[in-house]
Amino acid sequence: MIRRLVFVLSLMIFVFTLSTATPTPALAQDQPAAEGQTIHVVQRGENLYRISLRYNVSIAAIQAANNIPNPNLIFAGQQLIIPSGAQPPTPPTPPTPTPSPDVPSTYTVVRGDTLAAIARRFGTTFQALAAANGIANPNLIFAGQVLNIPGGTGPTPDPGDPQPTAPPPPVDPPPMTGGFELGGHVQDFRFPDLMRNTGMTWVKKQLVWQQGQPPSVAQGFIDQARANGFKLLLGITGDPGQLGANRQQYIQEYATFVGQVAELGVDAIEVWNEPNIDRQWPAGQISGAAYTEMLRAAYNAIKAANPNTMVISGAPAPTGAESAFPGRVVNDDRFIREMAAAGAANYMDCVGIHYNEGILPPTARSGDPRGNGTHYSRYYPTMVSLYSGTFPSRPLCFTEIGYLSPEGYGPLPPNFAWAGSVTAQQQAEWLGQAVTLARNSGQVRLFIIWNVDFTNYGDDPQAGYAIVRPDGQCRACAVIRAALGN
Repeated sequence: MIRRLVFVLSLMIFVFTLSTATPTPALAQDQPAAEGQTIHVVQRGENLYRISLRYNVSIAAIQAANNIPNPNLIFAGQQLIIPSGAQPPTPPTPPTPTPSPDVPSTYTVVRGDTLAAIARRFGTTFQALAAANGIANPNLIFAGQVLNIPGGTGPTPDPGDPQPTAPPPPVDPPPMTGGFELGGHVQDFRFPDLMRNTGMTWVKKQLVWQQGQPPSVAQGFIDQARANGFKLLLGITGDPGQLGANRQQYIQEYATFVGQVAELGVDAIEVWNEPNIDRQWPAGQISGAAYTEMLRAAYNAIKAANPNTMVISGAPAPTGAESAFPGRVVNDDRFIREMAAAGAANYMDCVGIHYNEGILPPTARSGDPRGNGTHYSRYYPTMVSLYSGTFPSRPLCFTEIGYLSPEGYGPLPPNFAWAGSVTAQQQAEWLGQAVTLARNSGQVRLFIIWNVDFTNYGDDPQAGYAIVRPDGQCRACAVIRAALGN
């Protein structure tokens, strides 16, 4: 975790108005470009196959003109160069036999489907389906994906295939199994025995990926967690500058990387970190919809590589600072609503959430003495209500939850002075109460304490959040163990 100067200044100084998601302006299509070219702006639901038919050019030509290595990864809002001066033709007649009345024009993939099974059902071939839908790898389809059916002889029953009576509507991915689990974010993993005795079964590490790095950079984290008997959550973030330079290309490479890490056997991946602030996402490009492009690509790559890897959406920074820092910050309530509108629930197993600025017990819903004391992010219950209400079909995963205390370290730096009176005993008690609330709520799948063993206490006083205090004691450990009934 990286503490946010932006967040603290804005919430303590500025008065703001909560806002809901703002509709994205309609995108223009078919804008004239250089001579001999047309620009097409991708709309939701389109793929390269449909676009190639519209302009009477090949998929390969569009790929080459736009440097697209994977034809399955295009995004709403992406501008594509259509080569050779092509113009939108009259909708073409597919070069396949006209379907019988029993053959639908589309089919929505359900869990357990394969492309070959779908092809048999509709009297066509998996090669024809792959071509009709721009699918480079016929082994990579997912529940909820809508396939164009190019033609066939009508449904052919196959005893080994699922036989829905009608194509179902798009569906969310199935929920991950398992109950409430506890873990800790570590710096050096110095206290595995203490973590186990507290009841922790997960450990979190953050990995900052650079383009070109191989997935083997994650192997050491995986080996260390396995050797100590822990499940591993990797929060994988990257370079906002590289992301901003070419978002689509970067997202494709990032998705490939996290898929390869999943193949190594990591238990969970948090896709990015706090993507609603300019320290983690390019200024001027911050939106829940833009982040959902990354989440979608990452989810599909991870699940194709390892269906057992849990995918957690990148937790936003809890903030209300967008009016003070336009273009640099998006309030997390608006950000997650933008995510929901873009279909993010289809591309996650769990909703990432951060809570790290409380100075009252987690049972409190009011009474914060700071400015803007009614803001939802001041209180644990209102944060839970906001996130679970926005994604009611998904559990919450606290990938960062903690309380800051200066005890044993000395005064906090000015930007964190709001926590100056919090004691280590309060930190322990409030974490124990939060564990009890989370465990009993039925809404929280994973509870990662920020943090276990960090030692930095400078301008970013991360050690002040650590449950292992400067004297080597962990008051919170006994309280949390009791909260778990251990």
